[in-house]
Amino acid sequence: MQDHRESAHESTRTAASSSQDPQNPHNHLRWKRVMLKLSGEAFAGGEPLGIDPMIVDHLADSITEAVKEGVQVAVVVGGGNMFRGATLSQGGIDRTRADYMGMLGTVINCLALQDFLERRGVETRVQTAITMQQVAEPFLPRRAIRHLEKGRVVIFGAGLGSPFFSTDTAASQRALEIGAEALLKGTQVDGIYDSDPRKNPDAVRFDHLDYGEVLLRDLAVMDATAISLCKDNDLPIVVFDLMGEGNILRAVRGEKIGTLVSPAGK
Repeated sequence: MQDHRESAHESTRTAASSSQDPQNPHNHLRWKRVMLKLSGEAFAGGEPLGIDPMIVDHLADSITEAVKEGVQVAVVVGGGNMFRGATLSQGGIDRTRADYMGMLGTVINCLALQDFLERRGVETRVQTAITMQQVAEPFLPRRAIRHLEKGRVVIFGAGLGSPFFSTDTAASQRALEIGAEALLKGTQVDGIYDSDPRKNPDAVRFDHLDYGEVLLRDLAVMDATAISLCKDNDLPIVVFDLMGEGNILRAVRGEKIGTLVSPAGK
C-alpha cells in the first residue's frame, strides 16, 4: 500500500509541476488530475431505472472536453439506476447480497460510459473492485495512474468491492489512491444548499464550506465516511450541476461553480 501511495504522490507532484510551468499550454487548469463522481440516477435521466443514452452522450461530451484540455480524468459511477443495496435490503434481501447486486449495477454504467467515450476517440479503461476479466481490468492503483498519464480515462466500477460502503466513499478512496487533486461530484442541483432546493424554493446555496460544517450540519452531499476521508487528507470537493454545458471543465479550471468544500480559509 505504501508503494501505491508513493507512486500516487510522485505522479501528482509531476502533474502539479507541469501545470505550473508557464510554457505549459494547460497552465490555466487549477487541477490536472481529478476524480469525477457520477450518480447512477443521473444515467437514468428522468426515469426511475435504466440508462438514458442522451444523458450518457452528454456526460461523454463533457468528459471529452476536459480530456482534450489536458485534464487527467478518473470516474466513479454509482448504480442507483440499476439496484440500490439499502433499498433492496428493506425488501427482505440480505444486505450483503443486496450491496453486491448494487456493485454489479455500477459496472453496467461503467461499460455504457466507456462505449460513449470511445466513440469519441477517447481511450478508456474500466477497472473493477470485483474481478471480471472478460469486461474489465482488476483495480490496480499503479496501472490506473499510468493510464491517466497516457491521457486515458479510467472508470472505476463495483465500488470498493465490499458491502456497506457507498460509491461516494469509493470515489474518495480511489481519488486518494491515484493522487487526484480534487473530487468533483456532479449532481442534479447546482451546489450544496441548506435544504433541498427542489422542495424548498427558499433554500440557500453555499459557495464554500469546510468539511466540519458539512458534517456538523449533516448536509446531504456525501456520507460521513466519504467526507471524513477527504477531510483527513485535505482533498477538495466541488459539488456542481452535472448537466450544465462545460461544467466539468469549468470546475477543473477553478471557476466559481457550485459549492467548494475544502479546509477552512482555502
